[in-house]
Formats: sequence, C-alpha cells, structure tokens
Amino acid sequence: MQHHHDRHNENQESAVKAKVVQPHHPEHTEHKISDAYPPGMHAQHSEHVEHDKHAGHSIAMFRRKFWLSLVLTIPTLVWGHMLQRAFGYTAPQSPGAMWIPPVFGTAVFVYGGWVFIQGAVRELRARLPGMMTLIALAISVAFVFSAAVTLGYPGMPLWEELSTLVTIMLLGHWIEMRSIAQAQGALKELAKLLPDTAVRVVGDRLEEVPVSELRERDIVLVRPGASIPADGVAREGESSVNEAMITGESRPVRKAAGDKVIAGTVNGSGSLRIEVTGTGERTALAGIMRLVTQAQSSRSRAQALADRAAFALTLVALGAGLLTLIVWLSLHASTAFAIERLVTVLVIACPHALGLAIPLVIAISTTLAAHSGLLVRDRRGLEDARNINSVVFDKTGTLTRGEFGVVNVQTADNLALDEALRLAAAIERDSEHTIAKGIVRSAEERKLAIPRAEAFEAFPGGCCSSRTFASSGP
Repeated sequence: MQHHHDRHNENQESAVKAKVVQPHHPEHTEHKISDAYPPGMHAQHSEHVEHDKHAGHSIAMFRRKFWLSLVLTIPTLVWGHMLQRAFGYTAPQSPGAMWIPPVFGTAVFVYGGWVFIQGAVRELRARLPGMMTLIALAISVAFVFSAAVTLGYPGMPLWEELSTLVTIMLLGHWIEMRSIAQAQGALKELAKLLPDTAVRVVGDRLEEVPVSELRERDIVLVRPGASIPADGVAREGESSVNEAMITGESRPVRKAAGDKVIAGTVNGSGSLRIEVTGTGERTALAGIMRLVTQAQSSRSRAQALADRAAFALTLVALGAGLLTLIVWLSLHASTAFAIERLVTVLVIACPHALGLAIPLVIAISTTLAAHSGLLVRDRRGLEDARNINSVVFDKTGTLTRGEFGVVNVQTADNLALDEALRLAAAIERDSEHTIAKGIVRSAEERKLAIPRAEAFEAFPGGCCSSRTFASSGP
C-alpha cells in the first residue's frame, strides 16, 4: 500500500517511512510532571497561599472543620432538648449525659467557630463588618448565654442552635473554597508548561541548570520536542514552535534567527539557540498566571451585596435585640427572661440561607464555565456575561481547539476509512510532528487498534510516504 498525505502547514513538514507489522495494544505510560511554578512566581504564590491561610480561606481546612463539626453536632442534637421535645423521645441516659450538649457544643464553637471569630476581628479592624462579623456575633452570644445557663443562670441553653449554625456556615465556606480551587487548578496546568531545567550554552560547553538560575542574555539550547524554558529571541537555528497552549493557534509557527519565542511553548523538529530576554515574573506565562491569581481574589457584585446586607443586618440585629431587651424590661419581665429574648433575636438574625446561597451560586457558575472551557478572569465579568448578545473576535483562524485532528478521510482502491486511518496512525505514532500527533489522536478517539510500526525514519519534505509489507485487520 502506498500512503500519501499533504502537509498543508508550510512551517514544518516531514516524510516518514515505516513497515507495519502485527497489531499490539499500546502500553499506558505515566508521565510525572512538575508542579513547580515559574521561577520568580514562587514567592508571589507563597505569599498568596499564606494570606489565604491567615484569613482561614483554605479548602482543606474548611473541609476538615466541617466534617468534624458535623460529627460533634450529632450528639449535641440527640441529647439536646430541641429534638427530644419536637419528636417526643428521650435520649439514652447515663452518668454525665447532661454534659454531652455543653461539652460537644463547646468543642464545635472552639474548633469550628474560631475561624469566624478571627474573620470578624479582621473585618472590624478594617472597619468593614460583613458576614464574618454577623456569624461571630451570633455564635459568640449563643455560646456565652448557653454556658451561663449550664452553670446555673435561668434560661434555656442554645447548644443545638450554636452547633448547627457553625456547621452550616462551615459548609457554605467549604463550597466557596472549592470553586476557588478550580482557578488554582488552572494555575497548576499553566505551571506544567514550563520545564524544570534548561540547557545553557557556556562557551563551547553545555550545562543543564534549573530554570530558576537562568538570567537575561543567557543562551540556551532547545532541542527538538523540548519546551522553551524562558521568553527570548532565537539567535541560531530554524524550527517550528507549537504555541497552541498560549495562543490557541493550532498551526506551528516558524522560528528563525531574530524571532521571539515564548516560555512554555514546545519546539518542533529543529534545534534553537535562544537568548533569554525574560525570566520569572517577566515572562508571558507568568503574566497569564497572575491574571488567574487575580481571578481567585476577585469578588462578584453578589458577594459584595451579601457583605453589605450582612453589615446592615448586623446593625438591625443589634438594634432589634436592644429594643427587645428594653421592651421586655419595661413590661416588668424578669431579667433572665429579657436576656433570653435578646439572645434569641441575635442568634436568629444570622442568615443561614445567605451564608449558603452566595457560595453555592459561585461554585455552580464557575464549575459550568470550567466544563465549557471558559476561564473566569473576574467574577464580575461572569455576572455581566448575561447581557452579552454578540461576540467580536480580532481575527480569523484562531477559533480552534488548539490541536490538529482528522475531520475527513478519502481512500483509493476501496480501502476502508478506519483501516486507512489505522495504518496512517501506525506510521505517524513515532513522529514528533503536530499533524502526526493529530492523526494518532484521532485514531485513538475512534478506538482503533493501532499496529506497531518498524523501521521508522523521518525525512524533511512535503509529504509522508511509507511502504507496508504486512498489516492486520482492526
């Protein structure tokens, strides 16, 4: 069988000769990719993470606090007065059973509620009381009053209300952090584009060094198929560079002496000597990563509105609670009775729904956007997207998937389409060409059994040819 196909990419072309033998099942290999951030971005990312931890905004922390608080809340509810009265049952009694709600409720307040106390302190220091302040007010009042009642003050303790409030708010913040983690996942995917090491040219010798040690005006050697370690200008050599991961353009871009190259893009079949012009935070890749980082800290109008509502509700709750206390005292109610009503107003003023609704909406919207291939740079932009009725693109030819693929197959001599694609994929599997990778990927997507090719040899040229001595059915 004589197999031909044109390489319509004038930037890089190759011809391949191979002998196809019996089919086999390709082995699955795992490639370990570094999670390292681009050099110069380490400090910035670490500062961002440390700030999040200082603010209590960690998905792992909220997940851990929620599940443990939920476990502690269950016995609080079972031995508390509220469910027993509502469902008419009596909890198992044992020595010390009366201390189960106070002990477990206190544990929930200290372990799960402390993050809200810290958040409230930061909001008050910034003179911007919001949701954290309202939550902290409710759980603190509930804890102090319940502890006083447990120690003998007249009234009904609120251990169940305290535990459920803390647990529900932890769930809301966990959901919100999961949506933020999606942006962090996009950040890590960008970081994977950059290699860990680079080959630096020093006089007549080559040395392999960490990317973080590269400096401007260094000359680096980029071998065929390797990722470009830093922004720079080609000084020697010719090749085609796959910039799809940065620009979305699937066709490789021809590079020669004097052309600029971008860190994280993949070199083609030629070798390049590149003069470094930008490392660390001065690379284009680092700039994209900064945009993703900014998206993590951006706030939507709904979030800002929720905080303003929480601030107003805090003032209303304090005012209503004080008014309740004054009215009951003026009606000659006992002090314990009036304080119990004051506490009740402050606790129920904390909006469980508001604490859950906003994070849930954010999580759902960002998840749907991510599944659709959209990276949300600013959450306000996501809100404004509902008003879009037309989209204008700057030029044609870039609205692609960023990769080649087979869209149509034509054969001669009544050769089956899948058989032709299967044999072509066998020939191209050992090639580093982007079109070859697209052919192999298309065959794999169609679940075709790709035979093993032998005597592989690549030639620069305008087509791909091979002679097959034996082949087997799909």
